[in-house]
Amino acid sequence: MKATKRYSLTQLLLSALLGMTLTLAAVTAFLWFALGPESLTLLEAWGIVNTRFVGEYDKETAIDSALEGMVKGLGDRWSYYVNEEQNIAQRQRRNNSYVGIGVTVDYADPRGLKLLAVKKDGPAWEAGLRPEEIITAVDGVSLAGEEAQQKGVDLIQGEEGTTVRLTVLNPAGESREVEAIRAAIQNESVTSYELLEGGVGYVALANFYSGSADQLNAAVDDLVEQGATALIFDMRNNGGGYVHELTQMLDHLLPEGSIFSAWGREGRMEVTQSDESCVDLPMVTLVNANTYSAAEFFAAQLKESVGASIVGEPTSGKGFSQQSIELMNGGALNISTGKYATGAGVSLVGTGLPLDEEIILDEVQGAALQAGLLSREEDLQLQKAMELLSR
Repeated sequence: MKATKRYSLTQLLLSALLGMTLTLAAVTAFLWFALGPESLTLLEAWGIVNTRFVGEYDKETAIDSALEGMVKGLGDRWSYYVNEEQNIAQRQRRNNSYVGIGVTVDYADPRGLKLLAVKKDGPAWEAGLRPEEIITAVDGVSLAGEEAQQKGVDLIQGEEGTTVRLTVLNPAGESREVEAIRAAIQNESVTSYELLEGGVGYVALANFYSGSADQLNAAVDDLVEQGATALIFDMRNNGGGYVHELTQMLDHLLPEGSIFSAWGREGRMEVTQSDESCVDLPMVTLVNANTYSAAEFFAAQLKESVGASIVGEPTSGKGFSQQSIELMNGGALNISTGKYATGAGVSLVGTGLPLDEEIILDEVQGAALQAGLLSREEDLQLQKAMELLSR
């Protein structure tokens, strides 16, 4: 009978150590060639922090800060990092839904969050909040100062059905306490549309997120049925959204031809085409400094394809598309992964939109527009658009 050879404990440990060393070397080599030596520096720094740093720290906060710094180092104003909580809120917003109280705020007042708009029949409206008031505290936490303001929206949002206590300052300087019950808020991309005098159809679009194309196309069709002889598209304060929503709108409105060009890191260009079905009416697009991304290209393509005039303020000239990439920690990298241009290949980077009429609203008018309080008669940009269509 042949004896079976046995290995000593030392030999087994050495074998395991050799295997781990080879595995580590393989992983290191992969990172070196696939991601570059810089990736090893990041891992090295994190290892030093974990093994040498003497102070107390929160690992999640440290990782969030490192990721924020890395994206900031790209030098791209359109790329950014969001942590897990911000990522959840971002997904909800892009679905045109979120849990909150139904308010739009800005950070201009150091006392707290100023209400630009309050969704009618929403929790804030039912609690008595109105535009121009200021939320100075949430559940007793002061919102005074820039840092506190940035956290204010997160404090207001929460689980559906829970109560939030707000300290509110009205324009007369009087303070009061109100309670609002958080609810699921469904935002409408088309915030308003109507048939104005002279048969001019007006459509205001807030974003290009989920469902926006269906809403805009339905609004346009309804206006046409009502007898619209021209159209004004209000893209002011529209931060953009999804390219596929944009191209669905353009395909519905424009005649056959190229309506959008895009290319990625590999340099291969893809051009989106519109079919021959279209809305054959004169058009004008309203824009301002807060008209970004898809909203800019909506105006640019209408001008390129059918000569639609552009009225308003100079825009930023955004020409990069971002992809939101989920991370293991629940956060997401939102980084520029593509470039885009009009159907004819015209980029807006460095130039913005080619305005036909530059009309600047003053600070008071701009705030009223944002809050939905600017009357048609006082809206100089809208009046200029009406004038262009009447010629």
